Amino acid sequence: MRRLLFGRNAWILFLVGSAFAVLTYIQAASSTFRPNRLFLEEMTWPEVHAALEAGYTTVIIPTGGTEQNGPHAILGKHNFVVARTSKQIADTLGDALVAPVVTYVPEGDVGATPTGHMQWPGTISVPDSVFEQLLEAAVRSFAVHGFDEILLIGDSGGNQAAQSRVAAAMTRELAPAGVVVQHISDYYDKNGQVAYLENLGFDQDLIGTHAGLRDTSELLFVKPDEADRTPLPVPSGWHSGFDGQPDLASSEIGEALIQLKIDAALAQIHHLRNAR
Repeated sequence: MRRLLFGRNAWILFLVGSAFAVLTYIQAASSTFRPNRLFLEEMTWPEVHAALEAGYTTVIIPTGGTEQNGPHAILGKHNFVVARTSKQIADTLGDALVAPVVTYVPEGDVGATPTGHMQWPGTISVPDSVFEQLLEAAVRSFAVHGFDEILLIGDSGGNQAAQSRVAAAMTRELAPAGVVVQHISDYYDKNGQVAYLENLGFDQDLIGTHAGLRDTSELLFVKPDEADRTPLPVPSGWHSGFDGQPDLASSEIGEALIQLKIDAALAQIHHLRNAR
């Protein structure tokens, strides 16, 4: 009988010890886990789970847009740019993943008389309220799974006000759960791009405000295969859809402008973290 009890106890101790060893191994593996990819849509759910366990509890929600950019630049300009910048921001932070780019954003009214970029074919627009609800739903989804810092980064001017409202509202809602939502406004509003170009000798007329020197240079850097595209002529009676001098754009200028956006975003993120 004693032998039987001893054998049973030994077996139990063996099982407990094995379980402890496996748990220790899993914890060690999690603590050293580094995801091979940072875009959520390229990951499996176990990879996301492992990343969360390893401290990747920040997620970037990038927003772009599908809008006209003149006859020389593709409709998805913002989407390609913000995907590139968000990945580099996440990589530099070392604890962040990147959500799929939001490509449906406010671009103007779609009524009988379209406004904004909706005056040109190919543009897709959603109301501000729909855009905000989409962002709120995404934020809640990430909060449920354990992300405790959610960063909204928008590459288009029309996205900024809605993102600011969402960040404030969602932080109030989710603060009891320890979740903070930040609108990284400096990425767009305080990136120093205009001053940089002026220092190179370009005035505001050459720089432009839409699909001009800045936007076109960024696109040439992140999507170089677009550089050789020959634009179709603007149809009679249509406005070209851009201003400034996009023909002065270059990939080299685009690389510098992209880095200015990244640096501005990182500086603001670090400042917000230090203030918490």
